[in-house]
Amino acid sequence: MFQVRIHGRGGQGVVTAAELLSLTAFAEGRYAQAFPTFGSERTGAPVTAFCRIDDREIRAREPIAEPDAVIVQDPTLLHQVDVFAGVGKDGYVLVNTARSFEELGLGEFARQFRTERLLTVPATEIAREHLGRPVPNVPLLGAFAALTGVVALPSVAAAVRERFAGAIGEGNVAAAEAAYELAQTTLREPVHA
Repeated sequence: MFQVRIHGRGGQGVVTAAELLSLTAFAEGRYAQAFPTFGSERTGAPVTAFCRIDDREIRAREPIAEPDAVIVQDPTLLHQVDVFAGVGKDGYVLVNTARSFEELGLGEFARQFRTERLLTVPATEIAREHLGRPVPNVPLLGAFAALTGVVALPSVAAAVRERFAGAIGEGNVAAAEAAYELAQTTLREPVHA
């Protein structure tokens, strides 16, 4: 089972990201579940959502304490919430920012991980470019596909189109594709921490 924990703030599409990731897995013929946890339900409040993906039926229902991957949609949470709790040294870490882990003050933390499993992507800027709105969730799913290989980009696109019709769907697909390409380019570079 592959377990993903997504951190962000209310209004950034954190819950939608988990739901789209589960739809992506379903499109690939796998089992998945997605669910959120809320503190105070208001725009801007910290939100966490979870997604499990497996080739077998998933019976676990509790929040994910030891994720295989962590997606951080809002970098302001990095020093406010323990977003990396439970992630192992072989885990994947994806952060929405144009800054490096070193520039974020996370250089020492990053050195504990395999560099090919750490990635920063300016998902908010990519969303603004393709959607005209600063919603980073779908671009991050494109980057997640490139980083982990757990899901394929065409499946992400199919899930997005299933959820969002017309221009909004196509703008989100374009944003996911742009983030995927940027992630692939970044991951080919020798050092990206």
